[in-house]
Amino acid sequence: MITDHLFELTGYRIDKESHITVNREMCTSCDHRACVFTCPAGCYEWNEAGARIDFAYEACLECGTCHIICDKGALQWNYPRGGFGVRYRLT
Repeated sequence: MITDHLFELTGYRIDKESHITVNREMCTSCDHRACVFTCPAGCYEWNEAGARIDFAYEACLECGTCHIICDKGALQWNYPRGGFGVRYRLT
């Protein structure tokens, strides 16, 4: 799969603060949970036991797919602070 190879070429400098804020209250009313299925990095997961979205920003590829696909307005998305976030190693 293409995404498997992508992670071999990706590095991160992880900030202590997330660049994405998830409003979990709004997520509970979502009937499709598109973020879980469309995030290429798999940062979103539906926690059935807790009835909530779990989010791991540390693996974010900063593509913005989640922000575009969320029709509930539950995500506040920003780029990471300077010097933090994803680093692509293409050579």
